[in-house]
Amino acid sequence: MYSQYKQPSATIGDRLKNSFIKGNALTRLIYINIGIFLLVKIINVLVILSGQKAGVGNFLLENLGIPAYFDSLLTHPWTVFTYMFTQFDFFHLLFNMLWLYWFGSFFLNHFTQKELTGVYLLGGLCGAFTYVLAYNVLPAFELSRYYSWAIGASASVMAVVFAVCLYLPQQRIYIFLIGPVKLIYLALFTAAIDILSIPSSNAGGHIAHLGGAFFGYLFVLSVKHNRNIAGATTTFFEKIGKLFIGRKKMHVRQKKNVTEMNDREYNAYKKQKDDRINKILDKISRSGYESLTKEEKEILFRSGK
Repeated sequence: MYSQYKQPSATIGDRLKNSFIKGNALTRLIYINIGIFLLVKIINVLVILSGQKAGVGNFLLENLGIPAYFDSLLTHPWTVFTYMFTQFDFFHLLFNMLWLYWFGSFFLNHFTQKELTGVYLLGGLCGAFTYVLAYNVLPAFELSRYYSWAIGASASVMAVVFAVCLYLPQQRIYIFLIGPVKLIYLALFTAAIDILSIPSSNAGGHIAHLGGAFFGYLFVLSVKHNRNIAGATTTFFEKIGKLFIGRKKMHVRQKKNVTEMNDREYNAYKKQKDDRINKILDKISRSGYESLTKEEKEILFRSGK
């Protein structure tokens, strides 16, 4: 007979916390969207149970959503960020997160986590700018601009979707009941649907989608010209965050294992390694093997294994 102490199992809260901390940028973006959705719904339930009218709960959404009228936006500047993490109902959340998960996973096969976060944020900001501009300039929204507001991750998600589709235009994905479809055709079809749907009751949402899609195009264009606008923006926000925190923490950067690199990172790593070997070989041809330093000899030895 023997006794054994049972280790306390981690609670669901602990598991979610660890998953958020140790997860990648895609996991965190999805968790933030789900967390804000649940928080808003719980507050709305508490408002109703307190005896208030159900409509009072929408007050919170209106203060998280971005107002169409420019003067209202000046008094609610935080909404340019909060709107892209706030969803109206469960199906709104579900479809946005499914698209984000599918295409975010594609994205991370070719780009970094910082770039994913940057595309999400800048795509959302571009969607917000397009939405507010359209409602304050176009005559069709002359009256509705005063009371309209928008919420949803759709513009940010569209930025990620279009970044993937335009970076890998010939890549095929299988669509149920349709079959294999090139990503470029999926992008064009999605953009066409949004353009044709502008006369609907959700005109602002479709306009914001197009703004996000446009940033996806700008991101791919910047990558082809070796300009990392998304990654640089994420780094900028990180620096701003450190300023607000006040105390700069030590950050230890660990080298990635080759097996953990995406295609772009591996190609850059291989090119850097090949360039280094070529320089060492050139040095040997000019001055002989004995002219190499100890480090250069080790590099040459490892490359020959």
